[in-house]
Amino acid sequence: MSANGTNTVATAGIYKAAEAKPTWNVEEVVATISGGAPQANSESPIPFFHMLERLKTTKREGWRRFGIDKGESISDHMYRMSLITMFAPPSLTSRINIPHCSKMALVHDMAEALVGDITPVDGVPKHEKNRREATTMDYFTNSLLGRVNGGITGQELRAIWQEYEDSETLESKFVHDVDKLELILQMVEYERSHEHQLDLGEFSWVSSRIELPEVKAWGDEVLKEREEFWGAKDHSSYDEKRPPVDLSLKQKLEYYGGGKEK
Repeated sequence: MSANGTNTVATAGIYKAAEAKPTWNVEEVVATISGGAPQANSESPIPFFHMLERLKTTKREGWRRFGIDKGESISDHMYRMSLITMFAPPSLTSRINIPHCSKMALVHDMAEALVGDITPVDGVPKHEKNRREATTMDYFTNSLLGRVNGGITGQELRAIWQEYEDSETLESKFVHDVDKLELILQMVEYERSHEHQLDLGEFSWVSSRIELPEVKAWGDEVLKEREEFWGAKDHSSYDEKRPPVDLSLKQKLEYYGGGKEK
């Protein structure tokens, strides 16, 4: 070691770098795909179609903590969301583009084909989740769809996904609300199928983050059904004033967003 301790500092830096968690990247994930990575820069959409199969087989992770290992897939979730958007009442259809919303529902979780379904309890900061999903969408747009239909279709999908992420248009706010509604629908359905042996009440809080009154009315109806199902039996239930305490409210708000802060 030199007198000024430079080598010690340098060595410590090397160890720190070695201990640092590797940065998630698309290329490493794609390299692990069974059968090999999809063909890049093809004029055919077939490689992308194969990629979409992963949405059919990747499960929604939030339910796994409760022992539901054979639950809904990501595409299951998006399919029902897309249909729900088609049932918007006139008060919404007069103000928003419903076909566009249906597309957005089918695109909003597309990046999870490679990223997976990251939940608030997984220890991944929201900004890192966003980075992973954005780089995945860029990979789809440029590497898999860049030469398909002149790249136009891929660019459209990327733009719709970004609109959902930005959550500034009325269409995107509606789809965010539908996303939450679909979750509480599934919550009640899993509880019913387990015949009072499974309490998923922590997810009931998500309903409080719904913004649009039309979707809020649907959410209230679902929660009313839930209360009727449980009746006098013990069960948990949360709302905006009583969020579940297993995770910080700040982290939940980052992931579920919506609603008005109190």
